[in-house]
Amino acid sequence: MQQIELILGLLVAVAVLAILARKIRVAYPILLVLGGLVLGLIPGLPELQLDPEVVFLVFVPPLVYAAAVTTPWRDFRANLRPILFLAIGLVLATMLAVAAVAHLAIGGLGWPVAFVLAAIVAPTDTVSITAITEHLRIPRRIVIILEGESLVNDAVALVAYRMAVAAVVAGSFSASRAGVWFLWAAAGGVVIGLAVGWLVVWLRGNLHHPPVEIIISLLTPFGAYLPAEAVGASGVLAVVATGLYVGRCGLDVLSARTRVHGFAFWQVLVFLLNGLVFVLIGLRLRAIVNELAGLSWTTLVGYAALVTAVVIVVRLVWVFPATYLPRVLSPGLRQRDPSPPWRQVVVVGWAGMRGIDSLVTAMALPFLTSAGSPFPERSLIVFLSFGVILATLVPEGLSLPVLIRRLKLRAGEVEEREEALARLAAAKAALARLDQLAAEDGAPRDLIDYLRALYQRRSKLFQARLDQGDAKGHEEYASSARRVRKEILEAERKAVRELRDREEISDDVLREIEEDLDLEELRLEE
Repeated sequence: MQQIELILGLLVAVAVLAILARKIRVAYPILLVLGGLVLGLIPGLPELQLDPEVVFLVFVPPLVYAAAVTTPWRDFRANLRPILFLAIGLVLATMLAVAAVAHLAIGGLGWPVAFVLAAIVAPTDTVSITAITEHLRIPRRIVIILEGESLVNDAVALVAYRMAVAAVVAGSFSASRAGVWFLWAAAGGVVIGLAVGWLVVWLRGNLHHPPVEIIISLLTPFGAYLPAEAVGASGVLAVVATGLYVGRCGLDVLSARTRVHGFAFWQVLVFLLNGLVFVLIGLRLRAIVNELAGLSWTTLVGYAALVTAVVIVVRLVWVFPATYLPRVLSPGLRQRDPSPPWRQVVVVGWAGMRGIDSLVTAMALPFLTSAGSPFPERSLIVFLSFGVILATLVPEGLSLPVLIRRLKLRAGEVEEREEALARLAAAKAALARLDQLAAEDGAPRDLIDYLRALYQRRSKLFQARLDQGDAKGHEEYASSARRVRKEILEAERKAVRELRDREEISDDVLREIEEDLDLEELRLEE
């Protein structure tokens, strides 16, 4: 009972921190990591013990799936080369550098344990990057590369993490066996993930039952992860493959209600999982520090600062040659994809925030090896991981908007043009269909005329945006129309509530009508 009350209290803390983050206009992962740090300093809070395997299973698959399913496949494929340079090349370089420095600088940290630490802190965090960049007007390509990198490097780093942990637990390491396992983990994970993705899309396309479909979406990442792990493949790669397939092929088979409700459900779930991880590590932090009583605070902070410096410097050193050297060596690439301005490369280099992924993998470290002895330096690894997250997420996250303003980076017009193109095509399709319906017997003329005027107005607005002409008059009309429509919706809502208050209708009827009105209002806001 005490643990249930504790978890409920933690959810309250997460909600308060999120509200505060919105008030002061700071990305919520920044306040969550600071909140976790504060919780770790409060005396008397109980410690919540969680099984490491349970932590990994509960948090990693749904978070990776949520990132994969919302990845725009066309843009991801178009930027695959820079994404792989960062997600594979940079992750491996970071792991080698961190492992070498940690082994040499931290007494008693053997090579296998150093590689465990390196695999934990190497990947960037999707949620942190998205939360920080979503309100910044920066070129869309930077956002795609950063989000694609954080998705793929999760899979790469987690495979390396599994290998390093297995070496520590078993007490031995075979390079040839690890190489064979890596190939099987990658190939098997992708094949299983695509198969699960196809099955999920087929199943949801034949259900047409929103609550059940949302439950299936919740079970999907586990349905990909568990079978892959059972046959020795990479469960994380399976989840990534499933998410990319469902995100690309699955939306067409869903009803409007399922899409709306499902999107809201996953927003809440991802937020809760992120918040819980940060506050859970806060509860463990005091116990971890007590276990490291043999090391002074100065020593611990120094170790964390050293590892953080390696992570940041390696990224900044890597991004420039990875961006410009391929174009120097390949004239064809230079012609197809000219070199980006150095300012964009600086932003990519500085946006190396760590977050939930590193935290979950640190918490998921086993307590014992196969010989029954304690996992070497487990508490130190968890402390250093939290230190790297704190030292990258907070300074880089807070300074990134300032850096973007100083470099005078602006969002391109490509995304806005694509949206205008899509909305114009939709409006023209609606007008064409209206003409067909008008020719049919029994079509209400007044409704046809009303909708034709509405879609003609929309066509003119989006055509003006595409032509980069004077759309001011159309924009003002659209803004006034939205305001009037909102006032009408509020009047409808008030009238229905008054009927409920006079008990002329039931609460069920009120909720049904309010849902329709809310959907209309949400559409106006979009």
